[in-house]
Amino acid sequence: MELTLRSFTDSDISLMEHWLYLPHIAPWYEHPDDWLNEIRNRHGEFSFLTHLIAEIDGHPIGFCQYYDCFDTKELEDWGVPIHAPKEVYSIDYLIGEPEYLRCGFGKEMIRQMLEMIRGKGAKKVIVQPDKKNEGSNKSLLANGFVWDDNFYVFEMEGTSE
Repeated sequence: MELTLRSFTDSDISLMEHWLYLPHIAPWYEHPDDWLNEIRNRHGEFSFLTHLIAEIDGHPIGFCQYYDCFDTKELEDWGVPIHAPKEVYSIDYLIGEPEYLRCGFGKEMIRQMLEMIRGKGAKKVIVQPDKKNEGSNKSLLANGFVWDDNFYVFEMEGTSE
């Protein structure tokens, strides 16, 4: 089974809404209406976010997104200096379909997003999942992220400008 990432489409909105209310997702995505608003406005106000659907053999199993933290510095306090675009990125991700949990697909989603971000010339990726979200934390560590007391940090090597 091979995981692929594809662009999010309008036909994915109802599936995303379903996933956000599932018991294994809801504790980590506390404001589903905010997430859905971002997705619905992904071609306008939130066009700086790259929304993706993770699929296994053409079957959607999860959602992920990445974005340049420079574009969100007015919205979020990252606790790190962000001086210019394409320096620091962040990611979000979820496995929506319960039967695909604990199979390594979250780790693979992160790996593929890191490759996409690397191609943009990023210097680092920072993520701040809930400390109790063991699956997410393990997936980040498995991809080489390091905890720095505030965030998981992945330092890019060999970025292309």
